[in-house]
Amino acid sequence: MHAPSGTQFELAFDALRACAVEVGGGLRSYTVGDREVLDGYNLDEPAGSARGQVLAPWPNRLEDGAYSFDGRSLTVPLTEPETRTAIHGLVRWRNWVLADRAEDRVALEHVLHPTPGYPFVLSLRIEYQLHADGLTVTSSAENLGERPLPFGLGHHPYLRGVPRVNDLVVGIPAATKLVTDERALPVGREPVELGEPRLLGDTVLDATFCDLARGSDGLARVRVGDDVVWFDEAYGYLQLFTGDPLPDVARRSLAVEPMTCPPNAFRSGEGLIRLEPGERFVARWGIQPL
Repeated sequence: MHAPSGTQFELAFDALRACAVEVGGGLRSYTVGDREVLDGYNLDEPAGSARGQVLAPWPNRLEDGAYSFDGRSLTVPLTEPETRTAIHGLVRWRNWVLADRAEDRVALEHVLHPTPGYPFVLSLRIEYQLHADGLTVTSSAENLGERPLPFGLGHHPYLRGVPRVNDLVVGIPAATKLVTDERALPVGREPVELGEPRLLGDTVLDATFCDLARGSDGLARVRVGDDVVWFDEAYGYLQLFTGDPLPDVARRSLAVEPMTCPPNAFRSGEGLIRLEPGERFVARWGIQPL
């Protein structure tokens, strides 16, 4: 059987196991001993609800699929016609190629050539590595074209509830919450103090946070049950999603999504990265057991 997610890249280090995939360059599973950290998907399934996917060249939603860049009006295909948005970029279902491989590490690459609404040449590389401190994901992007391009990046891991997200102890650093409309597009800001880790309970989340408190090492850390999701300063935004409207998620897991920009960044310009020809961008995030 040929898996819907293509070639599987199994990783191992001590009691840690992970699996990256060819289709979308995403992360299908991650376990610590007998504990499944991620709410992933089976070998005979595609990555439903963006599970473990790489979100580029923009994360989250782009209103009407339309934006302007350097005086050009551009439109990408709508992938959520019911909300008139294009969601999570252009590489989720593309084939990625193996660039480097070891027992505990794999690097996958994809070159996004000009497409309708995104007439640029973007090289992407994702490296997954297991080590004594858990999982680290290193992402890079390079503009291979002759003119600047707009860029944003995100990742979409779902961390398992115990067995539901209501029973998860969650701790989020102090931050600013972006107030959103019904399409999860930011329309304002609201300071929040989220305090010490606590049971999530029946809280419903589909929210974007920014201005997160960081440690002296520049990392922001989000506690989710028995794990910490950390991300460096390249990721200035965080999306948390309890999956309530999705039948295949339905509060079974919590999406903790590091992002370089908020929803609709191609239109608003907030957090948008302008990559000049030949310029390279690098970012890191990971999951560390407590």
